[in-house]
Amino acid sequence: MAQMRMRNAKGGNSSEIEKKIKRKCPETELHLAWLQTAPGLLLVTLLACGTSLWLYLSTADADITETLVGRGELVSPQPRVFAVPCSEDYDQHKRFPGCTPQKCGRAVTDGLVSREEAQALRRLAERGLALAGSEGGASILDLHSGALSMGKQFVNIYRYFGDQIGEVFTQEDFRLYRDVRRRIQDTIAQTFGLDVSLLFLTKPTFFSRINSTEAKTQHDEYWHPHIDKVTYGSFDYTSLLYLTDYGTDFTGGRFIFMDKDGNRTVEPRAGRLSFFSSGSENLHRVERVAWGTRFAITVSFTCDPAHAIADPSLAAV
Repeated sequence: MAQMRMRNAKGGNSSEIEKKIKRKCPETELHLAWLQTAPGLLLVTLLACGTSLWLYLSTADADITETLVGRGELVSPQPRVFAVPCSEDYDQHKRFPGCTPQKCGRAVTDGLVSREEAQALRRLAERGLALAGSEGGASILDLHSGALSMGKQFVNIYRYFGDQIGEVFTQEDFRLYRDVRRRIQDTIAQTFGLDVSLLFLTKPTFFSRINSTEAKTQHDEYWHPHIDKVTYGSFDYTSLLYLTDYGTDFTGGRFIFMDKDGNRTVEPRAGRLSFFSSGSENLHRVERVAWGTRFAITVSFTCDPAHAIADPSLAAV
């Protein structure tokens, strides 16, 4: 098991969820006569605007007090694990010995999925989401249920597109997806000391595509703080597999753990897996994407077999 890094960071609501620093540039509507008599002041004005923009971008999430894993780091082969005390959330649900969290925390690894595999999964997501997509900034594709964002609604791709689905996805796409899912499940079980046979895939498990387009519905507002165990009672362990790179494919979009003593972030990297116990010890949010497009897969697990779901298969379509 990877070495545990202890933190005094039991989950809870932060006093400030988001700090937004807004600075206005000096007036830019200048008269020609002024430009002719004071060209130096124009330069000062432009420099002030540039400085304000730089300060805004560099402090847009000034509430982040620590970067757990940066984009440029490579965490391999063992996960980097940060232990946190378990919340009481799990006491409000039926407990399953050998699976229900006894040791809680969060972990990151870059050694599970190759960048080539991440690129293949991204292409899968791009093909599926090209069929429709949200009018706002967040779209999802759920290969299990068939749910796909379409405008302000969702459709079932298997029913809506019928036989055309075989022209969008391949058997190899689904084999890779299932193989990666199994690797994630094994890694979570090993890291948290679980019996992997007692850990089950659960819903929602889905691809996400996020950009800076203005939100049109509440489904597009992905940035709100939440607790997975509270939002989805079946969740016990949550994972995110990133398919694009922070700082290259997009900015913003970092995953933020909101602890009482400060906020901590994981910077996305293609092939990076971030996973954690789903209770309020891991209150979190996603930073708004500023530019570019962020692709990821959320893969969720439960200890309750009654909430288990099967792997997707083209043969079942």
